[in-house]
Amino acid sequence: MFTGIVQTKAKVNAIHDQGQFRQLQIAVAPEYLQAVETGASIAINGCCLTVTGFDQNVSATESWVRFDVIDETLRLTNLGDLQVGSEVNFERSLTLGRELGGHLVSGHIQTTATLAQRIDSDNNCRLYLQIEPSWLEYILPKGFVAVDGASLTVGEVDATGFWLHLIPETLALTILGEAKVGQRINIEADQQTVTIVETVKRVLQRQ
Repeated sequence: MFTGIVQTKAKVNAIHDQGQFRQLQIAVAPEYLQAVETGASIAINGCCLTVTGFDQNVSATESWVRFDVIDETLRLTNLGDLQVGSEVNFERSLTLGRELGGHLVSGHIQTTATLAQRIDSDNNCRLYLQIEPSWLEYILPKGFVAVDGASLTVGEVDATGFWLHLIPETLALTILGEAKVGQRINIEADQQTVTIVETVKRVLQRQ
């Protein structure tokens, strides 16, 4: 499990395609790999990946961690769009007893949205994400959504998508600060909202 509070931006420094999966290697500052182990879970752009290798001692300022990503994940998320040099959002898994600053995030990407509009101003940034309409029933104004792994509050919702209002801190600490119109963005709806909506639908169907 994760909190949706992105810890840092990291960078893809190697990609190796091998048959039905891709080895994805991420360069990150050494402090973000403290006590990491093979088999640990790390969210990359909100997608829960399993550590298959790492080196914490490349230099005083850099280490790397490696993941195997299967073709289904590459197809369903924006991890398939990454290239060497791409920046990604990075979050270690939740530790019991640590403050939960965002909301509980599973790291299981449900769909992707397309950044259709971006409006920047002096103090904030508005992003409009277009998404398959069937997912909008789980995305509610003032509700939670994980966007490339970042826990955010939903703004206005309409028939084709929803708005996000981002403060400078979010823009600086996540890759959303550099997001471009037209790019795919990973989406995980709040699981509590999904559960409530699905439960109500089933009850209504039985009446």
